[in-house]
Amino acid sequence: MDASEGRGTRLLGTLRSADGAGVVRIEERYDTDVEDLWAAITDPDRLSRWHGRVAGDLHRGGAFRLHVEAADIDVDGRVQECEPPHRLVVTTRETDESYGKGEGVPPFDETIEATLSPDGDGTILVIEVRGLPLDAIAAYGAGWQLHAEDLAAHLAGRQPGDVGSRWQQLVPAYRELAAAIT
Repeated sequence: MDASEGRGTRLLGTLRSADGAGVVRIEERYDTDVEDLWAAITDPDRLSRWHGRVAGDLHRGGAFRLHVEAADIDVDGRVQECEPPHRLVVTTRETDESYGKGEGVPPFDETIEATLSPDGDGTILVIEVRGLPLDAIAAYGAGWQLHAEDLAAHLAGRQPGDVGSRWQQLVPAYRELAAAIT
């Protein structure tokens, strides 16, 4: 089953803390091969169809800017590691200008690691996001699950679902997970 099916409160993520910061781990199997999934998460044109617009140098050590559509935020990032088509590690931080427009948490540094593994005729994608503020970890868990579901919709040739209503479904379950973090 892909991330958009069985949408009730099926959670793709787990939450924990490490070194005083929050960690979201999302794991899902997609019905496509590793190369196609890699392209969906690294090709600027494909990334813009489900996540956001990116510009810059997307090679190891390169700097980029990403506008995340669903959250209406801009982040600056750097590619730390890039091992096509299996592993990508980037660091990001919301820009001060973007933070000034909204009501979110103050900018912080986060590390996002994506690992792709073949699984029969599909691919398992694990995304681990580290460095998140613990007091907002439930929101980040729900948000990263929404991104995973939008990716599934893109791969299936569908438009993303209604973010607002899906957010309302996911946040309570992620709050329960967050309450268990010690």
